[in-house]
Amino acid sequence: MADNVSTRLDTPTNVSLSAGNDVSESSEYKSVSVFLVLLVCGVGIVGNVMVVLVVLTTRHMRTPTNCYLVSLAIADLTVLVAAGLPNVADSLSGTWVFGHVGCLGITYLQYLGINVSSCSITAFTVERYIAICHPMKAQTVCTVSRAKRIIAGVWIFTCVYCMLWFFLVDIQVGEDGHVQCGYRVKRELYLPIYLTDFTVFYVTPLLLAIVLYGLIARVLYVSPLPNHPDTSATTLRRSCRETCEVGKGGRPSRPKTAISSRKQVTKMLAVVVILFALLWMPYRTLVLINSFVSTPYLNAWFLLFCRTCIYANSAINPVIYNAMSQRFRSAFRGLYRCQRPEGLQRTLSTIQTGFGKVREPQTSLATDSKGDDEEARRRTRRRSILDDIKTKQNGSSHQERVSDGGPFETSLCGREDEEWPSSSDPSANVQHSVNDKEDNV
Repeated sequence: MADNVSTRLDTPTNVSLSAGNDVSESSEYKSVSVFLVLLVCGVGIVGNVMVVLVVLTTRHMRTPTNCYLVSLAIADLTVLVAAGLPNVADSLSGTWVFGHVGCLGITYLQYLGINVSSCSITAFTVERYIAICHPMKAQTVCTVSRAKRIIAGVWIFTCVYCMLWFFLVDIQVGEDGHVQCGYRVKRELYLPIYLTDFTVFYVTPLLLAIVLYGLIARVLYVSPLPNHPDTSATTLRRSCRETCEVGKGGRPSRPKTAISSRKQVTKMLAVVVILFALLWMPYRTLVLINSFVSTPYLNAWFLLFCRTCIYANSAINPVIYNAMSQRFRSAFRGLYRCQRPEGLQRTLSTIQTGFGKVREPQTSLATDSKGDDEEARRRTRRRSILDDIKTKQNGSSHQERVSDGGPFETSLCGREDEEWPSSSDPSANVQHSVNDKEDNV
């Protein structure tokens, strides 16, 4: 896990452990190692910092799921800074340059970041399960304040647990004066500690994720979602979506429904879990094997591959958010271009779109440069369309007043991914709250 481990054969293998001096000291190995580590860590540090800034500075991004993603981003930053950057100095100098205090502190931070990232993945997996499979309970369980308390508990527990490493590592000086930061205990003492760490922070989260995501998939793809009583708000929403589904040329559009939003968010988080399992598998397997064999496998290039996979796992999550979440993608762009908050920008654009739709018939008629006959035909056609819309509006005027639709109905229709619950129906409010949490990821 750490970049600093002894090369003694009776010590279990660690991520940055080099095989032989002939390979690890070669210029080719150092060049490739430094390039890969700097590239992956540079991308990961920038991406995770952007995730933290986006969630902290954008109000509509502060959801329970995103709180866990912030915790994961901070843990990944800890891994990249405490494991990746010291490895560059170690590769260039060929010796440990951070002293005894650096040996203890850097090793502690490495394991802290790794274990917190695993706990954060477990936390948002459980949160997704409750939000999708138990939407009524999610109203009181899946809240931002509760997520913050859980995250604080995870960090406190992991900080205390990782203090064990203060007593397991120390500076070692070889006969040739080569200094390393490595384990000071024998394999017999380290093996139970490693197996506990392996079980608690790797095997258990993956088994739990397999079970919970299986239950989530059954709800999203096999069983229908829980039905709620049809209210005036849902009636307005459906009628509005039916109006919005007709685009140019009478072609139906594809609104972003609550089900598709749940599926998209779940897919994104499932990809995070799958990559966590795959990218950590080479190192975990290597250390597990080397803990039992008499002569550990210490191939330098394979160890570099394992180390790069771990750094890539901490760097790739922001890339996944950008690729699979439209809200994260637009928030990243807004942060990069120093734009105004997306929530205000989206509100203004929605209002402008609504008024634009109302003014469109008059503007189009005023600027029509064709003959009088064609203009008359278009005016008649538009009047007919407006009469049909007014008829529908008059038939659902009561529902519009309840849902505050009124004159902004056209702008509300532009928000295909929003839910408008009735204040008199608790079940609709619950469903709306859950949908908001899922759509805002």
